[in-house]
Amino acid sequence: MHFLIIAGEASGDLHGSDLVSALMTALPQSRFTGMGGSRMRQAGVDTLFGIERMGAVGVVEVLGDFGHYYKVYRTLMRKIASRRYDAVILIDYPTLNLRLAKQARRFDCPVFFFISPQIWAWRKGRIREIRESVSKMFVVLPFEEKLYLDAGVDAEYLGHPFVDMVHPSRTREESLVKYSLDPKVKTIGLLPGSRMNEVNSLLNVMVQAGEKIRHELGSCQFLLPVAGSIDPDLIRQRLGANPLGIQLVEGEPYDVMNSCDMLIIASGSATLEAGIIGCPMVIIYKLNPLTYLLAQLLVDAPLVGLVNIVAEEEVVPELIQDKVTAENISAEVLAVLQVSEKEQAVRKRLLEIRKTLGEPGVMKVVAKRIADFMNKLSANEKTPV
Repeated sequence: MHFLIIAGEASGDLHGSDLVSALMTALPQSRFTGMGGSRMRQAGVDTLFGIERMGAVGVVEVLGDFGHYYKVYRTLMRKIASRRYDAVILIDYPTLNLRLAKQARRFDCPVFFFISPQIWAWRKGRIREIRESVSKMFVVLPFEEKLYLDAGVDAEYLGHPFVDMVHPSRTREESLVKYSLDPKVKTIGLLPGSRMNEVNSLLNVMVQAGEKIRHELGSCQFLLPVAGSIDPDLIRQRLGANPLGIQLVEGEPYDVMNSCDMLIIASGSATLEAGIIGCPMVIIYKLNPLTYLLAQLLVDAPLVGLVNIVAEEEVVPELIQDKVTAENISAEVLAVLQVSEKEQAVRKRLLEIRKTLGEPGVMKVVAKRIADFMNKLSANEKTPV
């Protein structure tokens, strides 16, 4: 079978690679074409486009590279219309993927959607087009299944893939040795995001907050895990002389999180990964002012950080837009680091969230559901009328 599989950002690339690997076991000799990053290419996907230029967040940011986005959209729409694919697999990235889903249904191509659009936060009306265009929706947050089922969407919650993925490769003590860190000094992780526009927006204020934290604590040490979608040299350029001695680490985000006493982290999937590891954090995020204004009009969600959304309460603080200042960030970090009881309470609550995310083996079950669907469809097509 030949699948068209689409991911548009680093987390989707990670999930896509694991899903492709599981599908190759469930459906041997399957082929995969589409859009993804280095992980999906390593898993065997023939990528028509990479994700490197697909990470803009917000209308204003997308318009800045509109020509490329339109080229991707038109090319993928034509690919679906060619009827060369047995099914389409869409991973998150709803702005593009919901349009591709509608195109696929026009040409009677089954559509599997993994990680659903956040209809509970904004544009709830999208659930109608999802019902009409998506053959099977795989949700990864516990409360989403009922929401979709009540609306008539064939949806299933099988657990969150992070349960399988988020595991440090070393103990905290081993990582401290590898990174040459002093175990008696507080370690703070800086995670400015997996998109370059996030780095441009957040890294400077993280560094400024780091300076205030070091001044207050007397001494502390900093790690910055570089996302696979970011060129480390660009980070080094932005850090310049790097007076804080921030140590860049490539390819070991979970070991970095496990090494830290506290994280300053961009809102996104990484907040849930940090929560599974149990590391306290301050979530921050800034958008283009116009994009933020539009978001305020469209989005109806009291919480922004994914780890808080899953917990259904603000377990860790969120600083958004104008609240993203060095003063506010450092105050929230120090409020935890200077009170050991609070730090332990946050760690305990974060580890409780992990228990709501299901059991290991999520991708294998998702792959089996897709394989069963395709095998049944194939059997029905071969049945004589």
